[in-house]
Amino acid sequence: MNSLLGSVLVALLGFMVACQNAGGDVPGTESLAQRAERPSFRAAEAFAHLERQVAFGPRVPGTAGHGAQLEWMRQFLDERADTVIEQPFTHRTAAGDVLRMTNVFARFRPEATRRILLLAHWDTRPAADQDPDPANRRLPVPGANDGASGVAVLLELADMFARQLPPIGVDILLTDGEDYGPDTEDMFLGARYFAANLPGGYRPLYGVLLDMVANRNPRFPIEGYSNRYAPDVARRVWEVARQLGYADVFPAQVGPTVQDDHVPLNQAGIRTINIIDMEYPYWHTVRDVPENTSPETLRIVGEVVAELVYRGG
Repeated sequence: MNSLLGSVLVALLGFMVACQNAGGDVPGTESLAQRAERPSFRAAEAFAHLERQVAFGPRVPGTAGHGAQLEWMRQFLDERADTVIEQPFTHRTAAGDVLRMTNVFARFRPEATRRILLLAHWDTRPAADQDPDPANRRLPVPGANDGASGVAVLLELADMFARQLPPIGVDILLTDGEDYGPDTEDMFLGARYFAANLPGGYRPLYGVLLDMVANRNPRFPIEGYSNRYAPDVARRVWEVARQLGYADVFPAQVGPTVQDDHVPLNQAGIRTINIIDMEYPYWHTVRDVPENTSPETLRIVGEVVAELVYRGG
């Protein structure tokens, strides 16, 4: 992802006004007493998914780790989802290299017309371009938080959905080629491909992107594009977090805009928000390793998303 910091005063004021009106006219903001029962999110298992991904090595398109992770995710989801669709595609980079990549699209209750989309990218950055040590900047990023964390939460949610079906349809999209780079021309590749090749008539209620959701000191303000394109969805998710007691982790204030996988989806008409913590100090460095991430943060994010799903979206 590529953080684009700018003035967000207008967006912040707009969000604050919207929050003042969120008390009863926004679906999904009902009291916790009315929610459907759901399993608890298993943080230890999610963290094991994170560690497993990092153990594959770099998941850069064309590497052995990339192929190994694809096979592992395919098998994991085949055993749990109703339908698993692979979406292979190629991309020629600005440097002329041809990348072979694959999105993975897993569906729960595919017959349901009311459904939501959950997504995360599964590839990793080829070069640690933000590392403070210049000697490390040609090395690949391990991707514990930037890549593995969002996938870890979604795989554990997939296991939850298999054990107890949610009340609505849920689709899990694992995108490839989000972080290739170095520039945005060669990033967000899987999301762009999916947006340009949507399954016939596919229109979920909304989408929720998870990216960098394992910081040991998490803070998830409302990402700027999320507030611009889908303020009602952002309001719904942050209200769920508040009701679960996580208002300090999910502050109801607008943060910076972040170029990420949710942008092409919004441009394709799927209102999608991004849960992301850009204050992670090891972003695009060789120190993006499991030791610098937290199972507790995975649990908080997993609980918020699971609550959203089991409320019926």
